[in-house]
Amino acid sequence: MANCDMGRLRRDLPCECSFFVPCLGMTFPNASRPVGRASLSNDVGRFERHAREAVDDGWDIVEEVSPLRTEVTEEVPRSVITKNTSPDISFDRSINPYRGCEHGCIYCFARPTHAYLGLSPGLDFETQLIARPDAPRVLEAELRRKSYRCDVIAIGTNTDAYQPIEKERRVMRGILEVLHRFRHPVGIATKGTLVERDTDILAEMAQAGLARVGMSVTTLQTDLARKMEPRVPSPARRLQAIERLSKAGIPVRVMVSPIVPGLTDHEIEDIVSAARDAGAVAASMIPLRLPLEVSQLWQDWLAEHYPERVGRVMSKLRDMHGGKDYDAEFGKRMRGEGIWADLLQQRFARAIRSARMAEKLPPLRTDLFEVPLAHGDQLALF
Repeated sequence: MANCDMGRLRRDLPCECSFFVPCLGMTFPNASRPVGRASLSNDVGRFERHAREAVDDGWDIVEEVSPLRTEVTEEVPRSVITKNTSPDISFDRSINPYRGCEHGCIYCFARPTHAYLGLSPGLDFETQLIARPDAPRVLEAELRRKSYRCDVIAIGTNTDAYQPIEKERRVMRGILEVLHRFRHPVGIATKGTLVERDTDILAEMAQAGLARVGMSVTTLQTDLARKMEPRVPSPARRLQAIERLSKAGIPVRVMVSPIVPGLTDHEIEDIVSAARDAGAVAASMIPLRLPLEVSQLWQDWLAEHYPERVGRVMSKLRDMHGGKDYDAEFGKRMRGEGIWADLLQQRFARAIRSARMAEKLPPLRTDLFEVPLAHGDQLALF
């Protein structure tokens, strides 16, 4: 969260749709679990003093459970470029058009960030979303500063810029339009096939060496994907997006992330091959990460859907993190350590060699960055 400016939340705005307020901070009994959501609970975040739990009151009166719908609140940011100094990632700045993600991937390592907002990393993360409609305007102001030095901006590193609400909100589209005008390099990571909408901008930027896309494909099993990533386009649809972006001249990297030992690791070679056939030219992987609240959310989900695999999956994960569910140490958090981590790395390296794919895409250009004339500048008359 380094240098992250939370800005101001506009709670006075009308909600996009209704939300079942009484569920906040509660654990759901089996009979009332929301349909189409990955989280099985809405436990409060680690900074809250009190928790609430739904219980049976003993009365035999049948009560209907209100549907759990998505609520969108708007934030007015003071800055949108978030800086980081993490030594194990390849970028030092990123943009998040949204907080929270309706894709609802149960394993999402960004879930704990919702606790900073006083919201639950569980169902709140999937349903209580925050949009930043002024992000394009704020971004342009930041890029016009004389002190700004160009380098690749990463988008989609925390929550997905192409989640369903982007179709109407178009915040990501506005950000891309700004980056395009400034000839600024951008790397996008997504599971959302809505990225195809912006092919016109991305193709032109890619031709100049200014854009690339990473598409996450975690499994080829439709049933598993629907349970684990309930509102993400199907694996086949994501492969189709890779094909369409590639045909438009946009370099695409398949991200086989996260790999879940004992659940999806047997698919490594098949995913890499399928992505190559679709047109991806590079591939990367990261084993499952379970920081903070994500660990319990994941284990609850695993016990619900694959109870026979709980022991196997968690045992391998702990072997990769020194006996813990997760080790956040730089250099280890993205790879793990030990025999299982080494075997995953070796298998993946062999898979991409066999597919004749690269581990990394060529670096994007930063020398083309140029601040365009602002509206009303005198030189705009000539």
